[in-house]
This record gives sequence, structure tokens and C-alpha cells, in this order.
Amino acid sequence: MSPIDPASTALVLLSTALVFIMTPGLAFFYGGLVRRKNVLSIMMQSFISLGIVTIIWVFGGFSLAFGGDIGGVIGDLRYFVLNGVGFDPMNGMVIPALAFYLYQSMFAIITPALITGAFADRVNFKSYLIFLVFWSILVYIPLAHWIWGGGFLAQMGVVDFAGGIVVHISAGFAALASVFIVGKRKILKEEKNQPHNITYVALGTGLLWFGWFGFNGGSALVANGVAAIAFVNTDIAGSLAMVTWLLISWIHEGKPSMTGALTGAVAGLATITPGAGYVEPWAAAIIGVLAAFTCYGAIQLRMKWNWDDALDVWACHGVGGLLGSILVGVFAVSSVNGISGLIEGNTHQFAIQVFAALLTATFAFSATWLILKIINVFTPVRVSDAVEVNGLDEGQFGEQAYTL
Repeated sequence: MSPIDPASTALVLLSTALVFIMTPGLAFFYGGLVRRKNVLSIMMQSFISLGIVTIIWVFGGFSLAFGGDIGGVIGDLRYFVLNGVGFDPMNGMVIPALAFYLYQSMFAIITPALITGAFADRVNFKSYLIFLVFWSILVYIPLAHWIWGGGFLAQMGVVDFAGGIVVHISAGFAALASVFIVGKRKILKEEKNQPHNITYVALGTGLLWFGWFGFNGGSALVANGVAAIAFVNTDIAGSLAMVTWLLISWIHEGKPSMTGALTGAVAGLATITPGAGYVEPWAAAIIGVLAAFTCYGAIQLRMKWNWDDALDVWACHGVGGLLGSILVGVFAVSSVNGISGLIEGNTHQFAIQVFAALLTATFAFSATWLILKIINVFTPVRVSDAVEVNGLDEGQFGEQAYTL
């Protein structure tokens, strides 16, 4: 059994707190982007994930993701209600199993919350709660096992440092499926469809970026140079993507946009996530620039195709995660963390990264489509027209965000 390393334990516990704050940060980020009448609804969808997913994670979720492997597909229930998850390390780690459990729970919490930006302004809260439970169990937990829990993709050698595949591709392509099932928003002719509070968007971005250091850096699970380079790469990619996106949108739209710059930062952070602990800083800079061009282009395609992904979850997280997961197979160098990519002649790593990214996108899209279709048979996924027009805050919660 490996001894406990106090420094590594401190890193993971601190990173857990950083990743925790990302879900409230996401609530503010999304809350500022929607119309005023729906801000509480979208924020509640993020906050409630903190409670619901924690319950799932304790009562079997963690065990199914990280328990003993069953056929490369799912874990067993050896850690049900955290049985055997205590002060001692697990799987050769140097941190207490409880610290690892809590850290991983934060990833499980924020992933389904990311999806909500796609169907903002129009989904029934009751149906969302059902979706949250089934999506977490049927999509997120298997993916976490496939990549991080010793499943078949891990056995193939696929790597995902902090969740480009498990978190961003899965959430982004689930979001895309929800767009087609839920349908377009009803926006009145006289109604402005613009972010109602860009200061909330800025606050949310700041909290997300702050938390992302724990999201990526803590994924090293050891206080060493890999954790340090993951912190550095996170900052570089987010910064380059923000500046590049600002310049692209300024040229394309004629004016600089704060919302655009903030969105670019998030896209860059999502794109560097799978490779944060595998690439050198110069590659992180390239990844940040590529993220801005690719994700901005995805938004233009989404608009051309008339998809109503309200807050561009697919373009930023789905496309960004896909790009970043593939680029691991290009820019990874063995001197950083033992993984080589195309630049060191490893075509196999590139091929399996492409395979895993496309497989995850297909699985997340198809499973989400099916889950929403089945839920809709038993209870409407979408709110009534009257509630949508008047606002979900008043119609679903009987509350208003602002009573000035």
C-alpha cells in the first residue's frame, strides 16, 4: 500500500474546493447570458446538481465508475455507500481514498450542469431532475469508468488528463441532442434575446477560470511537476483563446465584445483540459489559438444551420473537447507525462484519441436523445407556451430574480 503524501493530499483537497466553486460559477455564467425572466431557473439547474449528483455518487455512482472492472464496461459495487473508501489510498495513489472520491464527485456534478445551457429558457424543472439522474447514471458514470476507471478505452491506452472526453465531449454532444428534442425557444418579436447581465457572465467566467486550475492541475493527483505544468497550460490556453476570440469577433462583427472574449476564454479552457498534463506550454498556446478559431467557427455553423443551442454548449464544450482530445494525440510529449503524440512519431496514440473522441460524441448524443425521448413519454420535457412566454422563474418557481 502506498504511503499518504501530505503535499499531494493538500493539492487534491484544495483542488476539490476549486472545482466545487465552478458549479456556482457556471450558474452565474449561464444566469447572466439568459433573459431576465429565466435567470433563477437556469441557476437552479446548476445548483441542484450539487445535491442530486452527490446522492448518486455516494449510493453507487463512485463505485460503478471506479470499482473493479466488469468487462471493460462498468465498475462493480464494492464502494457502495463509500464502503472501503477511507483514509488509506486506493489503486496505488498517494492520497486518501476519501479525497479522491470527493474530487471526482465535483466532476460528476458539473458535467450535467453544463448541458443546461443548450436548452435554457424552456425545460420543465421536474423533467430536468429526472434527466439529471438518468443521464448521470447511464452516460457520465460509464464514460468515467471507460477512461478513468480502468475500462476498455483506458485499456486501449486512451488518455484524458482532466475531462476533455469524459466531461466536455459528453456534455457538449448531449447538449446538441437536447436541442433537437426540446426544440427552439419562443421569442416574441418585441423581446430582446440578449444576455441580461454581462456582469454576471464576467463573475461566472472568473469563478470558472479560478476553479479550472484545480480542475486541471489537481488531476495530476500528485504535487509534482505535472501538476505545475497543468496549472501553467490552463492559464496560457485560456488567455490565448480569449485574446484570439476577441480579435476574431472584432474583425468579423466590427466591435470588440466582452461576452465574446469571456466565451473565448471558456472555450480555450475546455480545449486544453484533456491535454493539460501531457503537452508543453508552447503547445498549450497553439491549442488556445486553435480553440478560438474552431469554436468560433462552430458557432457560425450553428447559426447557419439554425440550431437553437441557447448558450453554445456544443460549440464551446463539445467541439472544444473534441478538438483538445484529438490534439493530445498530436502535441503530447513523453518528457511531460510519459505520453507521446504525432510530433514524436506516435501515430497509434493519435488514432486511439480520435476513436475515443468520436465514440464518446456518438454515445453521448445517442443516449441523451433516447433518455429525453423516454422522459417525454411520461412527463413533458418542455414547459407550456404560457410559462415559457411569461418566464420560468415565475411560472415554475413563483419567484423573481429582481424585485426593484
